[in-house]
Amino acid sequence: MTGLRERKKQQTYDALSEAAIALFLERGFDEVSVTDIAAAADVSKPTLFKYFPTKQDLVLHRIADHRHESARVVTASAVPPVRALREHFLAGLVARDPITGLNDHPQVLAYYRLVFTTPALTTRLHQFMDDDESALADALGGDLVGELLAAQVVSVQRVLSRRNWAAIDAGQRAGDRYLDAVTEAETAFDGLPLG
Repeated sequence: MTGLRERKKQQTYDALSEAAIALFLERGFDEVSVTDIAAAADVSKPTLFKYFPTKQDLVLHRIADHRHESARVVTASAVPPVRALREHFLAGLVARDPITGLNDHPQVLAYYRLVFTTPALTTRLHQFMDDDESALADALGGDLVGELLAAQVVSVQRVLSRRNWAAIDAGQRAGDRYLDAVTEAETAFDGLPLG
């Protein structure tokens, strides 16, 4: 069970991020200052920076629960790594996990539009992906073969997610996109070495 102090910290963390994202969606990432965010959340700038070291982290913490996810999937699975990752991605499509790009909820679409159209956020997202790739490479043995396979897997996941998001952002419903998303995922994962 989580203690009161931890729950309060999490509430502050969530409130800061929600206030920031609302401002970014309303006015644009570059038009909102850290001072604006602190004022909207009724905290000081030092308090804000205690929770989020950068302005970009205020947005990208929403994907933090997915950090090193592929490495965790590989480590926890008894099946070969590529098969485990394929099954995990396909399960994400079924669940309409936003990380797969197959989610048409208006808030999810607005969030990803913000991330993909803001250079500072896209750069930070690529840093997250590089970190995930390194963690996956370690889970795959940490050698050249592991590094190459990790790079291929992360690229496949990124391309599939972006294709799904782009189709939905262009107006396609998640349910209508689902079968194409599954077919594309199966084709992409079939093209990877077994690992």
